[in-house]
Amino acid sequence: MRFSPLPTLLALALPLAALAQAPANDASESTRQSNQQWLQRLPFDERGDFDNARRGLLESVEQPVLSADGKTVWDLQRYAFLNGEAPATVNPSLWRLAQLNTIAGLFQVTEGIYQVRGLDLANMTLIEGEHGLIVIDPLLSVETAKAGLALYFRHRPQRPVVAVIYTHPHVDHFGGVRGVIDEAEVKAGKVQVIAPQGFFEHAISENVLAGPAMKRRAQYMYGAPLPRGPRGQVDAGLGKGVPANATVSLIAPTRLIDKPFETVHIDGVEIEFQLTPGTEAPAEMNLWFPAHKALCMAENASHVQHNVLTLRGAQVRDAKVWAHYLDQSLLRYGERAEVVFAQHHWPTWGAPAIREYLADQRDMYAFIDSQTLRLINRGLTATEIAAELTSLPPRLASKWYSRDYYGSLSHNVRAVYQRYMGFYDGNPATLNPLTPTQAGQRYVKAMGGAEHVLRQGREAYAQGDYRWVAELTRHLVFAEPDNGAARQLQADALEQLGYQSENATWRNAYLSGAQELRGGVASTASKGGSADDLVRALTPALFFDYLGVRVDAAKAAEQDLTINWRFTDLNEDYALTLRNGVLTHRDLNLHGQADVQVRMSKATLDRIALKQTGFAKEVAGGAIEVDGERGKFLRFMAGLDEPDGRFNIVTP
Repeated sequence: MRFSPLPTLLALALPLAALAQAPANDASESTRQSNQQWLQRLPFDERGDFDNARRGLLESVEQPVLSADGKTVWDLQRYAFLNGEAPATVNPSLWRLAQLNTIAGLFQVTEGIYQVRGLDLANMTLIEGEHGLIVIDPLLSVETAKAGLALYFRHRPQRPVVAVIYTHPHVDHFGGVRGVIDEAEVKAGKVQVIAPQGFFEHAISENVLAGPAMKRRAQYMYGAPLPRGPRGQVDAGLGKGVPANATVSLIAPTRLIDKPFETVHIDGVEIEFQLTPGTEAPAEMNLWFPAHKALCMAENASHVQHNVLTLRGAQVRDAKVWAHYLDQSLLRYGERAEVVFAQHHWPTWGAPAIREYLADQRDMYAFIDSQTLRLINRGLTATEIAAELTSLPPRLASKWYSRDYYGSLSHNVRAVYQRYMGFYDGNPATLNPLTPTQAGQRYVKAMGGAEHVLRQGREAYAQGDYRWVAELTRHLVFAEPDNGAARQLQADALEQLGYQSENATWRNAYLSGAQELRGGVASTASKGGSADDLVRALTPALFFDYLGVRVDAAKAAEQDLTINWRFTDLNEDYALTLRNGVLTHRDLNLHGQADVQVRMSKATLDRIALKQTGFAKEVAGGAIEVDGERGKFLRFMAGLDEPDGRFNIVTP
């Protein structure tokens, strides 16, 4: 039995040498014209963001970050091509953001507050206390966090870290924690680890049950296998990307913030925490520093339109609640704050600019929610709403921090539709649709065969109608997956759509699809980084949930089985029932009579999950005791589905 439910972002931590170098075309004349028109749409002559992104710079990041065995973890020199004017293969608006995200190093935000930016996907913030240092969000990897702290100490006095604060449970905001503190100091009470209520459960459970599928889709979203360059990955929206060869860690919180507003004093620093559950993350909090007149918005307000639903997949976020908490922040801190910073991008200084920024971010998510509902109630479907709501209101649309760099208006309004209405658009014709392969075969036949479809596709490509080319050839590729001409034409169309996209994640998805149509799925697509802490933190209940989604119900429908499962080192019992092809569990409970009794330690489970050993091997060696219908139990465990992290996306 294998078990490796690593968090989604870890699937992106590919060795640099493994990145595929698929051939790429130049921009078509249609794409050149489309991208040129962007220069007239937006205020490219405004340089305020560049000034703010450079403000307070103490030292730039120049050298790559290496792992303990000498492998490259982070190297911004891979983006050295991002200079001058945008080439025809990159949307000028996205090129501008990509340049901003390369302004990296150690920055002073205000007196006593510093940030390490551009050394990872997220920022690490450092607050100076009376004697020690408070670290907010220690990046994704141990290596980049350690390098960031060393960068800070080159400019500021050496002082111990007395507290780490996690703003929310996404791995790019906690994974580097062992790069800044030692768990022994936490256990000794020398270092606090503070997080919002629900942090640990969400940090562990996020992406476990649907982990393999999310990891695969995240490859497209972040463009991890793409070459870096004007015809490949240029940015990830929130930052440049995710560290390669990363070591990811987690130390459990010692204190949870559980009140809507809670004031805590740490090493002479007063912090008011504002809980914002259900916004950008299920558990999240903003931080107000009254003595510094500084507000940390975590990831609730950044210099992009964020995702209501990520392209990798997740639970839909609540845009209405998001807007509510932004307004709460504006009301409570807007008149007092002199600087607002977040855990991505650069700060905003000055009370008028801060109030406008927070109000605009509030209005953006409120617009997405209310206008989608307005059109839902007029009977429009998700696709029709996306076609009608093509822009934010003019004043919002003209703000760089409202642009579609990470989330997009198009997919965010469809996410709101999904939240309220679900997958079904109300038309019975779509209630039981054909699979892509079934539909593709019928469409190709109805259109007169493959050559006729290709002819129409080539004509549409020549006219720059790339969305239609992608739609046409999608049917043909699923009808005839070995049709090389269809794959190439669809790849060419997706590539041009990627070149035109303002959204970093859309560009990455389009170009990743094109790459795989031409060269197949990369052999490294399912690999991830080291995350031993996260695997060990899996609770038995979550482990059993994951077993449940791996049961093939058709094969197990008649295989009734009851199991009493005891973890000896935890002194905990679990009652499992396999019935009708479904595995359920009752926590801290036992069956009166069970077919099987299993006894093992949680430490043994951890070794199995980390692939240091196998289930059958531990049974044979005596580390796992199985009494009762042993053969039936072992057959059940051996028959669990093994997810394939390299499944096809653009082909059947």
